[in-house]
Amino acid sequence: MNLLITGGAGFIGSNFVSYLLEQRKDIQIINLDQLTYAGSLDNLREVIDHPRHIFVEGDICNRTLVERLFEEYQIKGVIHFAAESHVDNSIKNPTFFVETNVLGTSILLEAAREFWMDGEGIYKSDFENARFHHISTDEVYGSLGTEGYFTENSPYAPNSPYSASKAASDMMVRSYFHTYGMNVVTTNCSNNYGPKQHAEKLIPTIIRKAISLEEIPIYGDGQNVRDWLYVLDHCRAIEKVFFEGQSGETYLIGGHNEKSNTEIAHIICEILDSYQPVPKNQKGVTKYEQLIRFVKDRPGHDFRYAINDRKLRDSLGFQNEYEFEEGIAKTIDYFLKQVKDSNPSL
Repeated sequence: MNLLITGGAGFIGSNFVSYLLEQRKDIQIINLDQLTYAGSLDNLREVIDHPRHIFVEGDICNRTLVERLFEEYQIKGVIHFAAESHVDNSIKNPTFFVETNVLGTSILLEAAREFWMDGEGIYKSDFENARFHHISTDEVYGSLGTEGYFTENSPYAPNSPYSASKAASDMMVRSYFHTYGMNVVTTNCSNNYGPKQHAEKLIPTIIRKAISLEEIPIYGDGQNVRDWLYVLDHCRAIEKVFFEGQSGETYLIGGHNEKSNTEIAHIICEILDSYQPVPKNQKGVTKYEQLIRFVKDRPGHDFRYAINDRKLRDSLGFQNEYEFEEGIAKTIDYFLKQVKDSNPSL
């Protein structure tokens, strides 16, 4: 099967590309990525020359390119990661998020429909099992209080331009199932962490700032809570849904690791204290946690996300493999090596 993966040079996409090439020997991946600030060929080092991996630099909003890839490679499946995903950037430039996340998704859907289908619910010969898998976020559901969980039936209530653009793309995917009978599935995941995550995100920022002995910025009072999902568990769940999920359905993917931003910062600092203690004579700093600083909160900062993924577990038999302690240790090891490789004096 030739599979089009969009955004496959980004954090989650690149982890998934490596994972799927290892797990599925009958899959060839056409990896379309624009290589914006969030994507890098460095993330694909181990697979860039793989015989079943074809990298294409390009924009999902380029309809001519997308249609050519469907035709040239006879695409039979799409897993759509490509998206602008940084909330702070969406506040500064919301239109760009609408263009990539909504228009780009629409172009992919339409290219798939025209290439795979002859009419409503009618698939062309040899494309009867073609499927479009849309990767989304729990942020489309808004913010929770101190109790409760998001489920597949939670109402949409996005609070940032980023989450609003993802909510709109989710609705586009849903409409192609109900209007055209396209074989689609959607997954909404909690906060990912792990190797290859972009430096702008919370966990890489904490590690990088601590090792550089710079102030570690935490928004507001640090009590915002997220459910943390190790990226390889996310990859395993995506594979499960793509191959076994029911058409037209949405599946939530959680990590079962709720922690506040302050907790995350302290956990990482404690691990770094044991891995690489603060050097002596550092202006009174003896432990990394002394570098934590609370900064002005960002607008529309959701208080808590938490996922009930019972549907995924009960209907498809999925189970997470990585405990948070194992995942965060692997993540810190990765970013410590990355920081040291770029600055051997640290």
